[in-house]
Amino acid sequence: MAAIVSVVSSTPNAAAASSLSKEKMKLGSCNFNSLLWQGKRPSFATPKSLSKVTMSVATNVSRFESITMAPPDPILGVSEAFKADTHEMKLNLGVGAYRTEDLQPYVLNVVKKAENLMLESGENKEYLPIEGLVAFNKATAELLFGADNSVIQQQRVATVQGLSGTGSLRLAAALIERYFPGAKVLISSPTWGNHKNIFNDAKVPWSEYRYYDPKTVGLDFDGMISDIKAAPEGSFVLLHGCAHNPTGIDPTPEQWVKIADVIEEKNHIPFFDVAYQGFASGSLDEDASSVRLFASRGMELLVAQSYSKNLGLYAERIGAINVVCSSADAATRVKSQLKRLARPMYSNPPVHGARIVANVVGNPVLFNEWKEEMKMMAGRIKSVRQKLYDSICAKDKTGKDWSYILKQIGMFSFTGLNKAQSDNMTNKWHVYMTKDGRISLAGLSSAKCEYLADAIIDSFYNVS
Repeated sequence: MAAIVSVVSSTPNAAAASSLSKEKMKLGSCNFNSLLWQGKRPSFATPKSLSKVTMSVATNVSRFESITMAPPDPILGVSEAFKADTHEMKLNLGVGAYRTEDLQPYVLNVVKKAENLMLESGENKEYLPIEGLVAFNKATAELLFGADNSVIQQQRVATVQGLSGTGSLRLAAALIERYFPGAKVLISSPTWGNHKNIFNDAKVPWSEYRYYDPKTVGLDFDGMISDIKAAPEGSFVLLHGCAHNPTGIDPTPEQWVKIADVIEEKNHIPFFDVAYQGFASGSLDEDASSVRLFASRGMELLVAQSYSKNLGLYAERIGAINVVCSSADAATRVKSQLKRLARPMYSNPPVHGARIVANVVGNPVLFNEWKEEMKMMAGRIKSVRQKLYDSICAKDKTGKDWSYILKQIGMFSFTGLNKAQSDNMTNKWHVYMTKDGRISLAGLSSAKCEYLADAIIDSFYNVS
C-alpha cells in the first residue's frame, strides 16, 4: 500500500507552494517519494513563508490484511493441548492413531521387513505415473474386492493411488463436481470432521442423513433409511465401510442389505470411505463385506481407501480411490479423467508407502504376518474396550446400561458425553478428547482404564 503524505501550511499561499515544489524538483521525484515512503523528512530548508509543515505517513498495510485467523483444527488442537499438560495421568484420546500398551507409537514389524526388502532391491526414486504404482493399484483393488471378484476379473474398477484417504476423497469430490454438476453428497450425522471440509472445498453440495441416536447411543436406522429415500434421485451416499468414525456404530449385515436396497431403488451412487479394513474386526474380508455386498449387486460405486491405520503408515500418505463401473470401457475413461484431475493437484503420488503395501500384500509370507499383526492391534483395542466397560459397571451402582460401549467397533467409542461433560473430562481429569464425546481407545492402556472410568462417571453424573 502507498504511504499517505499530507502537507499542511498555517499560512497557505502560492509562494510557499512554489518553494516546496522547487525543492522537490531539486531532489528528483523518485528520491522525494522514496524519502516519504521510508517515513523520512526531505532535507531541504523550510521557507519562511511556510510557517508549518506536517507530514504523516500511514502504516504500510499488508495486502493480506483481509485474511482472518483460521480456527485451530479440532483434532490436532487436542494433541497440542495434551503436550502442554504435565499431569502424570493425562490421556490423549483425541487422535486416531494406534498406541502400544505403553502408549507409544507402533511401527509394524512387517513394515520394517518390507522396507528392508526395498533397500536390498536398490529401488530408485524416479517419478511414479500419475495413477501411481501399478503393483500397488493392483494389490489394493484386490485386497478391497477380492482377487476373484467379477469387478476385478472384468476390469471394471478404475483405481488411482491417492494421498491417503483424505486425498483420495478429495480426488473423488473433484470428479463429482466436474462430471455430476449439482449432484449432492449425503453425509452421516455425525461423521469424520474432514468430510465436510473436503466437499466444501471441492464445491460439492452436501446434506446430512440421520445416523446417531443419542437416546440409545446407537444407530438411528429408521431415520437413516428415511433420509436416503427422501434425497434427490442420483445423489451420492457417503458410507463408512466399517468402524464408523466417530461413533464406532456400524449397521448389522441385515441392515446393510436394506441400505443397499434403498440406494438401488433411488438410483443413488454409493460412496464408501474405507479407512480401517482389517483394523476394525481383525479380518480383512469381514471389514470389506459391506463394499463387496454393493459390488455383488452390479452397482456402480466409489471407494476411498487408506493404509494409515491398518499398516500404521500415517505419515506415508498412502491410499487409493476406486470407481467401480458397469463396463471395462467406462472404467478406462473414468481412470483417464481421475488422472487428468490429479495432474494439476499434485502431479503424481509418493512411492515409498505404495511399495510397502505392494510388498506386503504381494508377498505371501509378509501378507500372513500382516494379518497376524492386525489381529494383535485389533485385539488390544477390543481388550481395553472390554476392560473400560467392566470398570465402569463395577464403579457405577445406578444400574445404568453401558453396553453400548461393547456394541461399538473399531478404535473409537462414542461415550454419550456432551460438550460440557467432555470439557470436564479435560479440565478436571486431564483426559483429552473431541468435544462431541468421542474417545480413541487406541490411545488407552489397560492400566488406565479404571482412571478413565472414574472420569466418565464423574462427568456423566456431576456435569449437566
